[in-house]
Amino acid sequence: MYKDVASRIPDVWIYPTISLVIFFTFFLILFVVVFTRRRELVQSQKMIPLEDGTHLSEKSKMIQP
Repeated sequence: MYKDVASRIPDVWIYPTISLVIFFTFFLILFVVVFTRRRELVQSQKMIPLEDGTHLSEKSKMIQP
C-alpha cells in the first residue's frame, strides 16, 4: 500500500536526484572554502578560544588593589 503512494506521483525520480545534487554541491563548496583559506586567518581563529579579550596591561590592573 505505501509503495504505491510514491509510484503514483508523476516524475517522482526528480526529487531524490535534486536532493543528491544539492547535497554534493553543498559539501563541494564547503570543501573548496575550507581548503582555500589563508593560513593567517586560520591561525588567528585557532587562538580565539584561548584569548579572554583583555590585554596584558588590563590584567595587571585587575591584580593590583
